[in-house]
Amino acid sequence: MTVLIIGGSGFLGSELVRQAAARGRVTATFATRPGTTPKEVSWLGLDLRDADGIEEVMAKAEPTVVVNASSGGFDWTVTAEGPVRVALAAARYGARLVHVSSDAVFSGTRVHYDESSLPDPLTPYGAAKAAAETGVRLVHSGAVVARTSLIIGDRRSEHVALVHDLASGTRDGVLFTDDIRCPVHVTDLAAALLELASHSTSGIHHLAGPDAVSRHELGTLIAARDGLDATRLPAGLRARSAVPGALDVRLDSRRTQSGLRTRLRGAHEFLTANG
Repeated sequence: MTVLIIGGSGFLGSELVRQAAARGRVTATFATRPGTTPKEVSWLGLDLRDADGIEEVMAKAEPTVVVNASSGGFDWTVTAEGPVRVALAAARYGARLVHVSSDAVFSGTRVHYDESSLPDPLTPYGAAKAAAETGVRLVHSGAVVARTSLIIGDRRSEHVALVHDLASGTRDGVLFTDDIRCPVHVTDLAAALLELASHSTSGIHHLAGPDAVSRHELGTLIAARDGLDATRLPAGLRARSAVPGALDVRLDSRRTQSGLRTRLRGAHEFLTANG
């Protein structure tokens, strides 16, 4: 398997690069600077707004598999349109495609969401991710769209970094007790994505942990693992804040999990003191 990882210098992308490099030839892209990964990995700069640049990367990498783990935030041209450009190029080159999406495509109205649930985003970011899903599947019929939730690992995870900053008093903010998600560990997620890349399956897949926890509960688990004072983590209600977005979104990953060797652990398991 010759793998091209789009967004290889990011948190998830770096773990994908690390795991994929142990299996075969890997090319990874970056927006600002290459990652610090095994020397055998080839790095190429890429702006997802540049269709010609994507074609050049595909021609150089000659991948059999493309995993798009990029994140453009609220930039519609990167987050919504960029993945469609990647999908078009992958389809032209006959490469398998795994596109990483997000639980932000859901409003939380239904709470529990399986792979058959239709997106109903509340935020511009969620709308961009939903648009990317539609576009990717339209132009690359064999693509996998893998939705995930909060990605946890070491302090490179934005969620872990926030907990450390709040506990040390270096950042203002609160952890919401009414904002529920199903966190996944970055090593589990990367392994599952690469496993899906090696299958012949297509369509929507959910890759999230089985434990539904609030952001505050997640923070206390991270604090316990990392030896922080959890009493210093301020709590609040998202429903009473000005922060937009869904409250309770629980990805049901059981159907996808049943077809995988990789086991997606829950937050209570992977955030133990020894986990």
